Amino acid sequence: DGVVVSEKVKSNNLDVKIPESELEAEEKGAEEEHPRESDSNILDVSSDHPRDKHISIQRHLADLEKLADLREDEKKPCPLCPEEKFKACYSHKLHRHLQNLHWKVSVEFEGYRMCICHLSCRPVKPNLAGDQTLAKMGAHYHCIICSATIIRRTDMIGHINRHVNKGETESRFITVRAPKSSYEVVKESATDVQVLPNHSTPQKTDSYFNPKMKLNRQLIFCALAVLAGERKPIECLDAFGATGIMGLQWAKHLRSSVKVTINDCNENSVTMIKENCHLNKMKVKLNIKEEDDETVGDGEENSDTIEVTKMDANVIMHLRSFDFIHLDPFGTSVNYLDSAFRNVRNLGIVSLTSTDISSLYAKAQHVALRHYGCNIVRTEYYKELAARTIIAAVTRAAARCNKGIEVLLAVALEHFVLVVVRVLRGPTPADDSAKKVRYLIHCQWCEERVFQKEGNMVEENPYQQLPCDCHGSMPGKTAVLLGPLWSGALFNTGFLRRMLLEAVQYGLDEAQPLLKTLVCEAECTTLKHFSTHSPGDESKQEECGVYIKTPNTSAESYLVHGKRKSEEVLRGVAKRQRAEHSAEHPPFYYNIHRHSIKGMNMPKLNKFLNYLSEAGYRVSRTHFDPMGVRTSAPLAQFKTVLMKYSTPTYVGAQAEGPVHLPGEIQVGEEVPAAAEIKVEEAELAEDGKSGVTAAVFTQSYPTHCAAD
Repeated sequence: DGVVVSEKVKSNNLDVKIPESELEAEEKGAEEEHPRESDSNILDVSSDHPRDKHISIQRHLADLEKLADLREDEKKPCPLCPEEKFKACYSHKLHRHLQNLHWKVSVEFEGYRMCICHLSCRPVKPNLAGDQTLAKMGAHYHCIICSATIIRRTDMIGHINRHVNKGETESRFITVRAPKSSYEVVKESATDVQVLPNHSTPQKTDSYFNPKMKLNRQLIFCALAVLAGERKPIECLDAFGATGIMGLQWAKHLRSSVKVTINDCNENSVTMIKENCHLNKMKVKLNIKEEDDETVGDGEENSDTIEVTKMDANVIMHLRSFDFIHLDPFGTSVNYLDSAFRNVRNLGIVSLTSTDISSLYAKAQHVALRHYGCNIVRTEYYKELAARTIIAAVTRAAARCNKGIEVLLAVALEHFVLVVVRVLRGPTPADDSAKKVRYLIHCQWCEERVFQKEGNMVEENPYQQLPCDCHGSMPGKTAVLLGPLWSGALFNTGFLRRMLLEAVQYGLDEAQPLLKTLVCEAECTTLKHFSTHSPGDESKQEECGVYIKTPNTSAESYLVHGKRKSEEVLRGVAKRQRAEHSAEHPPFYYNIHRHSIKGMNMPKLNKFLNYLSEAGYRVSRTHFDPMGVRTSAPLAQFKTVLMKYSTPTYVGAQAEGPVHLPGEIQVGEEVPAAAEIKVEEAELAEDGKSGVTAAVFTQSYPTHCAAD
C-alpha cells in the first residue's frame, strides 16, 4: 500500500546526496548508508542538523527511475505519487509517467531538478481527538534551499531567484556564505568592497549598498575629517555597516587619526565586512558578543585596525562612548536617537541619514506624526520642512540626556535627508536648544509662513502674526499650524568652509559643488561673491570652544580641556552667537515658479537674485530647490520685485496689451499695506477672471519696493 511505498522511498532516499565536493561527479552507490553531515547542503525545516534532500530533487531522470526500482517483470508504484492517485504498473508505463508528469515540469537549479511532487508532505494540526494526520495536498515543489513547499511552478522560480539575490544558495536556517562567483567588487573613493548581485535593493539582501548615496558618504567623510583635525585620535562608529564601505573609507584615508568601529547585527554582513577589510589590506579586530579575537589580513605591513562588532546598534551605543556616531538605518532613525546621545562625548558629532522620505516629504503625514510627533503638510519648502522636523526630534532626544545641539549641516536631496549636529553637554545648552523648537504658522493661500512667537500665553488672533492679509480677504480658515519644528540655523559657516577644504584635499569632486552652495546659503550670499578665504573667517572658526588653525591664522589648533575652562569658553561662544544672531540665514525659501505671474515672462534666476540684492535684501540660492530663493524679503516684496522685472509674453501682449509699471516705482521706498493687499488681489483675480490681469491692478494701485 501507500505506507509501504513511502517507507521504501525513504530508505532509498538515503543513498542520494548533494556532496559539495562532488557537484560534477557521479552519484555515490547505494552502499553508502549514512552520509557525512558535512557533505549535506540542505537542512530540515524542523531540525538544525543537516539532512538529505527531498526525493523529488534529482540530477537526472535515471536517478528518479532508480527510486522506483524499475524491473521488467514487476509492477512498481510511482515514488512521487500516492497509491490512490497512480496505481502500480509495469516499467514502460511508469517510465512515461515519470518523464511526462514529473520531469518535464521540473524547476532546474545548479544542475538539479526539483520535480513536481504529489505526496502528502505537510502535517496538519491535531484534531479534537488528538490525532495528527497527513494533509491531502495537491501537486507542489520542494525548495532545494529552504525545503519550503511551493504549489505553482512560476512561484517556485521566483522563490529560487529571491534566494539567489540574497546570496542564499544552500540554506536559510544557518549562516551559509554564497559562493565567491556570485560576488562583484565595487570601487568607490579608492576603496574596494564585495557586494551581492542584489546589493541595491533594501530588505532583499543582507549587504545593502546604494551607489546613489555616494554624495552622502562624501559629506559624512568631510565632517569626520574636520573633527579629526580638532582632536586625535577620535573613536567613530558606523552603527549600520552593511558592506562596511563607509568605515573602510574613514580608516583608509584618515588612518591613525581615527579608531573605526563598524557594527551590524546581521552575521552575513559581519562576515562580508571582515572580508572587505582584508580586501583593502586592513587588520580586523572582531568583537562579536563574548568572542574577542584578532585576525590579520593580507596587508600585515599596514598598522590600521578596524574593529568589527555584531550587536544591536542601541546596545553598542549604550555600552561604549564615541566621538563620532553615524546612523543610517533603513527608514527612520528615531528609534536610535536616545542611545546615540546617551554616551556621545562632549563636542562630539552625531550624523544621521533618514531615507523615509515618503513621511518626511508629507506624502504620508500620519507616519510623520507617528514617528516624529510632528504635523506637516505639503508646501513649496517641503524639503527644508523635512530637515527641521528631523532636527526637532534630535533636539528632544538630546535634551532628555541633558545635552544641547548645534546644527552643523542639514541636506535634503531626492533620496535622503542628512543632518549633522555637534553635541554640547549640560542643562544650559539643552534648555537653549529646546527653546528653538517652535510651531510654524503657514498660510495655505499664499504660502507665507512665520514661526510662532515665544511664550506660553494664548493669543486672541494668531493670524496677526502672519505678514499676509489672506485671512481678512478670504473666507474661512486660511492658515495651518505645523510642527513642532527646529527654528534655528541649519548651517555653520565655519564648519562648512573647513569641510570644503577637506573635500578639496581628498579630491571629493562630487561634494565640492554642493558644499560651495551650502556655504553661500549659510551666509545668504550669491555664488559670485563667494570666496574660500574671506576676511571674516577668523571669527567664524571658533565653534563650541574649539579653535582651529586656518590659512589666515598663525596659532596652532588646540582644544580647551577642563570643565571650568570649557564652561567659560562656551559662555563666550554663546555671547558671540547672540552678537552674530542677526547674521543668521533667513529661514525657508520661495520658489520663483510658484509665485510667477500668469502671462508674464519672469527674469532669469541669477538676474532676479541681483535685483533683490540691489533692493537691499539678503539673497542666495538654496540646495533644497534648484528654483528656490532664500531671502530676507517678505513675500509681498518678493512678488513686487518679480512683477517689476517680468515682461509680458508675445501672445499676452497682443491679447491684453502691454503691461506698464508706473514710473514712480523706486526700489527702496516703503510700500503701503493697502498696496500689498491689492497686489495679492491682482494675482487672485488673474486666476479667477480671464479678462482682468495683474497689469490693471498695478495701474490702479501703484506699488513700491521696500528695503529690508
